[in-house]
Amino acid sequence: MNDPPPDALPDLRAEIDRIDAVMHRLLIERGEIIHRLIEAKARQGGGSAFRPGREADMMRGLVSRHHGLLPLDTVESVWRIIISTFTFIQSNYSVHADISGGDAAMRDSCRFHFGFTVPYVPHKSAPEVVGAVANSGGDLGIVRAGRHASAWWRPLSLPEAPKIIARLPFVERPDHPAGMPVFVVSKPLAEAAARDVILYSVSVQASSLERRSLLSASGLEIVAMCEEGANLFLLIAAGHETADLANILKRAGALNLRIAEIGSHAARFDVSHTQTLAAQ
Repeated sequence: MNDPPPDALPDLRAEIDRIDAVMHRLLIERGEIIHRLIEAKARQGGGSAFRPGREADMMRGLVSRHHGLLPLDTVESVWRIIISTFTFIQSNYSVHADISGGDAAMRDSCRFHFGFTVPYVPHKSAPEVVGAVANSGGDLGIVRAGRHASAWWRPLSLPEAPKIIARLPFVERPDHPAGMPVFVVSKPLAEAAARDVILYSVSVQASSLERRSLLSASGLEIVAMCEEGANLFLLIAAGHETADLANILKRAGALNLRIAEIGSHAARFDVSHTQTLAAQ
């Protein structure tokens, strides 16, 4: 009884066609602005096309204002693809992926966040990905967060080596279609890096780190670890720039301590928190 009369259906379809045409024109207009942006950057001597901090702000705004029938998964992916594709237009790049833990989830993550225009290049290990990024003209790498056979992040401590610039997915939720946590690696960014979370490569004597609970109590997170002989290598995330990281580790018993910053990323956006606030 609530169905619209038959003569209203053509009008509704015409409205859909009108909206589709407007969206297409806006994408074309966005492309024209990107062209002007490329010219402006060229006059100013260039600059990185990757701006993780700005992307994080855009995604926070998108999720905060979204409502209606269209699933958040679709909206997030569409905007990620728009951002990544127009970045590709500014400066062609490929995404090198570590598939040592399997190709399917990594490919899903890459296609969800970067689309199909950006080339996807699989590699057998995380060190291969880091090497490919280091030898490229400006490519990205994605490496799964968590346990690895080797401490792949150690070479990132060298000054000119690639650095971690993002952790995906940025919008966190339990049913995320590309929910496997990955780090994004690029050559060092001279500007625009997001520094909500700082990442450190830490080496300690394997038998000396006795009070790991102290790390979490101090706001630190062991993101990954690998024991190689007498050394324990840690990838540690700090929720802020932790000047006293060495003191915290020493209080936890760490000996033969070596620390190096290897990147940073935006704080992940928990969509469940936003939904809770909206319901209140």
